[in-house]
Amino acid sequence: MRVKRGTKARRRRNKVLDRAKGYIGANSRVYSVAVEKNDRALAYAYRDRKVKKREFRKLWITRISAAARLNGTSYSVFMGALIKSNIDLDRKVLADMAVRDKDAFSAIVQQVMN
Repeated sequence: MRVKRGTKARRRRNKVLDRAKGYIGANSRVYSVAVEKNDRALAYAYRDRKVKKREFRKLWITRISAAARLNGTSYSVFMGALIKSNIDLDRKVLADMAVRDKDAFSAIVQQVMN
């Protein structure tokens, strides 16, 4: 007896095409092309979850460095002094303070550098 996979196959193909919505041209309309684009998109999504962490850390370091220079020190000297004085503030918090609360950041720099 012949098996007709109409609904199962259609459902599987529609799932791929739904995921490909928003892609340009044939990428969102042709099943075989959409499969490749979905695979690629999932690979980039996996990779970029790691890259995002890298880029945010870079941004925080840039912000802390700029604020430290405004307070008369460099990033590396400031972070070294911060570790020696046993102040446990991570870069995310320090960068947020550097942008939003400049007075508190300046107070931390003064406390650490003395």
